[in-house]
Amino acid sequence: MPLRGPLTIFGLSVALVAFVVDRLSKWWLIDVFGITERGIVKILPFFDVVMVWNRGISYGLFQADTGLGIAILASFAILVTVALSLWLARIHHPLMALSIGLIIGGAVGNIYDRIAFGAVADFFSLHAYGYYWYIFNIADIWIAIGVTLMIYDAFFPVAEEGEAGQSGSDKAKR
Repeated sequence: MPLRGPLTIFGLSVALVAFVVDRLSKWWLIDVFGITERGIVKILPFFDVVMVWNRGISYGLFQADTGLGIAILASFAILVTVALSLWLARIHHPLMALSIGLIIGGAVGNIYDRIAFGAVADFFSLHAYGYYWYIFNIADIWIAIGVTLMIYDAFFPVAEEGEAGQSGSDKAKR
């Protein structure tokens, strides 16, 4: 299995930028803006900024309060990131490399938090009509965009060179 493909550098560059933007946003919100001391900061009628340490995964599932639990969640995220990196080495379409890069960058941002702080720093709260969505961070946004682009690619794949005239069923037969 190749460890580097034609778009590996591009995908890893996207991951690095996504990670840096996530880290900078968390640093600014915690250390400069002081969100921990401010409590809930209302930005718009449907958007607040608030400090929450998420000890679980998405939606606060699988809360990990012990060192072993944190290590298990971090290890799982690291394994997924390694698998995505190996997949990236096989990618030949920029959109998919972008998708994987965004997911890797977001995952590494949250892995960093989990290892450094024992939990992931989340800040952004969307709500309307008494319904609150989960609180998230920039890393989660990168992951969501990456997954959305992957789904888009699954439904509207980019034709490879020489396939422009083939129908979707002809491509599926190969």
